[in-house]
Amino acid sequence: MASTTDVKNFKLNHTMILKFYNHLGLSLLKKLSFPDAKFDLYFLGYDAPGAVSHGKNLWDREGLIELTHNYGTENDPEYKINNGNVEPYRGFGHTCISVDNIQAACQRIEDAGYKFQKKLTDGKMRHIAFALDPDGYWVEIIGQRPVEETEGVRETDLGTYRMNHTMIRVKDAERSLEFYREVMGMKLFRTHEAKEAGFNLYFLGYEGEQGAVVEGGDTAKREGLLELTWNYGTEKEEGFSYHDGNKGPQGFGHICVSVDSLEKACERFEGLGVSWKKRLTDGRMKNVAFVLDPDGYWVEIVQNERFADKANF
Repeated sequence: MASTTDVKNFKLNHTMILKFYNHLGLSLLKKLSFPDAKFDLYFLGYDAPGAVSHGKNLWDREGLIELTHNYGTENDPEYKINNGNVEPYRGFGHTCISVDNIQAACQRIEDAGYKFQKKLTDGKMRHIAFALDPDGYWVEIIGQRPVEETEGVRETDLGTYRMNHTMIRVKDAERSLEFYREVMGMKLFRTHEAKEAGFNLYFLGYEGEQGAVVEGGDTAKREGLLELTWNYGTEKEEGFSYHDGNKGPQGFGHICVSVDSLEKACERFEGLGVSWKKRLTDGRMKNVAFVLDPDGYWVEIVQNERFADKANF
């Protein structure tokens, strides 16, 4: 176990959503069952030989999706998921996968019977699409190459796909950037300003084994990024807030960061004056903590087992 903590060893490990789907080539890496609490957790990620985190321990990976299944919801006709994109419960926006040939990838998804929130041919933005999972969560599809280069290509290789990013909306860009950079230790890789549309996008992540990115450089082939969406003026609106996904109606749960030393990292967070949802000493589960970001989104903190002498679960 590390005696100190270094943000250079942190990883954006997973994003939690509520329903299983696997058509996008994600592999089931681990299942954790908690029958007493009546829920199961499924951890999925890309694990082909060329994948960023191929063969690594679950907690030493970047770009996982955690699916939480609460027993009985599949038989409850009244149970509905909040996908984070419908007023008045907006907050979480989408997960995103990057693909080799976007036209072929989207056609494969459509051929399988999945619906789209936005097809490639819809609207002005012809380089991105949004598929809908069975619960109505948005999954953005982006290309790893310009759309002009993949026009007419009919094949797509799931082994090249990446779990690229998770998007959440933030009220105050400056406060959120400060939190994720100074507290969580992330780097700002890219900023996209859409002034005419009234919003900015910020893409953050950990350099880790994937290496550094020149600010403004290409991030499409990376995994485990966090996208912050800031709509101009929300920071000035008194009483304005986004839905964190954990209050009713539920949907998105949290992002997760794995650290080299769980105890030392939490001591560091405590010293920085973070707000807590759950400290390590709270409750029965002494192996996880939850920090709150400036918008109240939950950030789970877990031990990266590569730096520890025991398993997390």
